[in-house]
Amino acid sequence: MDWKCREEGITVADITLGQYYKVDSCIHRLDARVKLFCVFSYMILLFFCNHILGFAAAIMALASVILCSKVPVAFIMRGLKSILFLLLFSMVINGFCVPGEILWEWRFLRLTREGIYYAVVIGIRLVLLVLASSMLTLTTTPMALCDGLEKGLGFLKRVGIPVHETAMMISIALRFIPILMEETNKIMKAQTARGASFHEGSLWKKLMSMLPLLIPLFISAIRRAGELANAMEARCYRGGEGRSKMYPLEYKSRDYIGYIMLVIYGAVILFIWYRYK
Repeated sequence: MDWKCREEGITVADITLGQYYKVDSCIHRLDARVKLFCVFSYMILLFFCNHILGFAAAIMALASVILCSKVPVAFIMRGLKSILFLLLFSMVINGFCVPGEILWEWRFLRLTREGIYYAVVIGIRLVLLVLASSMLTLTTTPMALCDGLEKGLGFLKRVGIPVHETAMMISIALRFIPILMEETNKIMKAQTARGASFHEGSLWKKLMSMLPLLIPLFISAIRRAGELANAMEARCYRGGEGRSKMYPLEYKSRDYIGYIMLVIYGAVILFIWYRYK
């Protein structure tokens, strides 16, 4: 699964979100519910980082998890390539749109000191959010992720929310991200071989050249969805009611250690936030 777009430099491996990296590590062996809760809490605590010490703690915590997971750092960082445009766009918008002390001005463009600060903060938060989300899917199989979501959100059944079906849809959507990327690259290679060009002309022309990709991509996605539905029906899938688990989720000592580490990290972040707010 390493199809390349000519001159584009984007491969299926560049989309780390939704992929699972099979290796034996303490992070892989954690219960899916622990990883889900930790990632969700980490994302919330990122917005309490208002000082360089807070961001340093967040970066050190994530770096420790990456090292313990035994997933190659280069492979994880490759996933940032897919959000490079969004990252630069958000940083530029914040840099020029936040009012404050003007450092540079040209016509209607004004770069401010506060804008640069918020641009850097937004950029760091976005990178850490993507890396944390990627670590969740890289260290958790789609089935374990589905079971963790269903088990962790089981209390929502009391208000009539179909937790099992929702968890199944989320896990399938994550799994389809690299598959659709692979399909897009295959279509681009096929159309390039027939004379199509995706990298010449102005930006508008490049965007318009992508439109012919949409129809075959939608057809492929619908076909894959139909095949998946037929496979689930052939295996007598009827929802979550009455279904048993081959590998039921059970908390072990390492999972409680994970929760303790999260509490310590949260206490550090909240202390720094309260100290420098």
